[in-house]
Amino acid sequence: MLDWTDRHCRYFHRLLTKQALLYTEMVTTGALLNGDVERHLRFNAFEQPVALQLGGSEPKEMVACARLAEDYGYAEVNINVGCPSERVQKGAFGACLMAEPHLIADCVAAMQAAVNMPVTVKNRIGIDDQQERDSLFNFVETVAQAGCQTFIVHARKAWLKGLSPKENREIPPLNYALVYELKQAFPQLEIIINGGITTLEQCQHHLQWVDGVMVGREAYHNPWLLAQVDSQLYATPDSFNQRKAVIEAFIPYVEQQLSQGVTLAPMSKPILGLFQGIAGARYWRRYISENAFKPNADSKILLQAMQKILDD
Repeated sequence: MLDWTDRHCRYFHRLLTKQALLYTEMVTTGALLNGDVERHLRFNAFEQPVALQLGGSEPKEMVACARLAEDYGYAEVNINVGCPSERVQKGAFGACLMAEPHLIADCVAAMQAAVNMPVTVKNRIGIDDQQERDSLFNFVETVAQAGCQTFIVHARKAWLKGLSPKENREIPPLNYALVYELKQAFPQLEIIINGGITTLEQCQHHLQWVDGVMVGREAYHNPWLLAQVDSQLYATPDSFNQRKAVIEAFIPYVEQQLSQGVTLAPMSKPILGLFQGIAGARYWRRYISENAFKPNADSKILLQAMQKILDD
């Protein structure tokens, strides 16, 4: 998610689940080809498996960025055809490209010819006045013919004119049944569903009809959701059964980053929601929010913030 799932967030999420595939925030081809590649692409090997989500639409640029992703060791490169924000539309990537399936197909074909890693696509079920079923099925069929085997489908249409990005996450109705139908029509493809999913029970329900589930904002706002992913969805042992233990496991990483000049503030953002629903959670969030940005803030802030948390 844009500006959210940075390397600190992914490290923290990997503590909670060993099995789930993690995604970077969307990075544009322009940022990689004209900016600080190391800042955008560096990650800790502990995060693996992790996929790079890429925003762009020019095949040569997409190939160059896919090669960078492969050089850095990413497990997958994912083309974003789902983000509805205005700045994405102006850059000719994101959901507006639902109207140009042949261009995305050209990108997929060129990228797959250049790298030995999966090239996947994340898309909406349609945009604006498109008929949902026709636009989705045509898009997937066209891009699949170019070699894409995995589609992550946000089960909402994106209205690029008239709705803000936030409204596009809430107002267009979810159409999970259409994504189920897509899987039935293309059984040879891996279809992963996304949009409005907030519990592992919902994940298990969707998995009766599709191959996988992507959880976005809920995993950020309520990261403890990830703590039972391994046992409930992968039939492997969970890493933690207490939230405080996760923070204790996160502290060595925090201290290592602090020693390298990283401040506490960006590392504190993804942990704010860990104690959601637990007595003391409000104090936890407030104490960190008020102190993590102070000069010389260190890992003691996290330990002090936990003092008001009751047994979890």
